[in-house]
Amino acid sequence: MRFGVDEAGKGPVLGSMFAAAVSADPEAIPGGVADSKRLTAARREELAAALREDPDVRVGITEIPPQMIDDPETDMNTLTVRAHAEALSQIVADGIAGLLDAGDTDEARFAARVRRRIDADVHLDAEHGADDSDDLVAAASVVAKVERDAHVEALAASYGADLGSGYPSDETTIRFLTDFIAEEGELPDCARSSWSTSQRLLAEAEQSGLDQF
Repeated sequence: MRFGVDEAGKGPVLGSMFAAAVSADPEAIPGGVADSKRLTAARREELAAALREDPDVRVGITEIPPQMIDDPETDMNTLTVRAHAEALSQIVADGIAGLLDAGDTDEARFAARVRRRIDADVHLDAEHGADDSDDLVAAASVVAKVERDAHVEALAASYGADLGSGYPSDETTIRFLTDFIAEEGELPDCARSSWSTSQRLLAEAEQSGLDQF
């Protein structure tokens, strides 16, 4: 029995970040599991469903919403540590060992920070790119990405608009934010207001309004 932990949605300007932890005998992990970015959405959903339905696989999920991300008293590294620890705490037991996908430039520091938040007696390490090298971390990557995708779909339904992926590089996301600000004069609640993209779009809308006078 081992565990793997990864997160999805660390960089978007819209919506929550999710972390997932998966605990199982490595042989119980379905074939074809890989870093979620290298799988189609349909394949990710199939794999996530198989993991959740297997009684020999334990899955933990935690969500970090935009309001928490925007809190000036914290930062993304600390929130990523918190997310990994909270997801892992849902499934971990004494004596189990596993791997985290490192959410910090310093792998050992990230592992140590997560370990301090875990009550159980566990051995854990962190590596960059662990979702490519470890099946359990890859499984966690898949589950986290499916949770994040479902979250974005729910947001799109609530706003009655296409939000795109939520990433700053996505033109659909930027168009949604630009249109919302133009109509409402403020950011939507799902936006990470502290992100530079949000601040830039607000400033551009304000300048556009001034230019009309």
